[in-house]
Amino acid sequence: MIWKVKTFGELSTSELYAIIKARIDVFVVEQNCPYPDLDDYDQKALHIWAESDGNVLAYCRIFDKGIKYNETSIGRVLSTSPARGTGAGKQLIKYAIETIENRLRTSEIRISAQDYLLKFYSDFGFSDTGKKYLEDNIPHTEMLRK
Repeated sequence: MIWKVKTFGELSTSELYAIIKARIDVFVVEQNCPYPDLDDYDQKALHIWAESDGNVLAYCRIFDKGIKYNETSIGRVLSTSPARGTGAGKQLIKYAIETIENRLRTSEIRISAQDYLLKFYSDFGFSDTGKKYLEDNIPHTEMLRK
């Protein structure tokens, strides 16, 4: 498993294809959420992922302050089926937090978490803000890490 961090402009077409494929496989197909994945934010994000043989195992994108929220943020977090249960998701969040702290020089991070992952994110220091909502019929909660 190889970990990568790249801006949109640094992504190869093969890497971008693999990332979009993983996002569609997890969010659209597995979670049955037809939504516009290509939202004009990828160009503003840092992309972090683990891959093996050209396939994405875990992925997220990171935004600097003021792009999605007042704080930095992590979004589109996923582990593909082959990576689940391997610890890749935990490693992904650890790398995302380290990348934000080292590159963006802050520890304040806001996320929009699917409710079944609240405990998972709380283990990384994220706290429930009390803002709860449905997105694509999936309960979500905004969380903040200071």
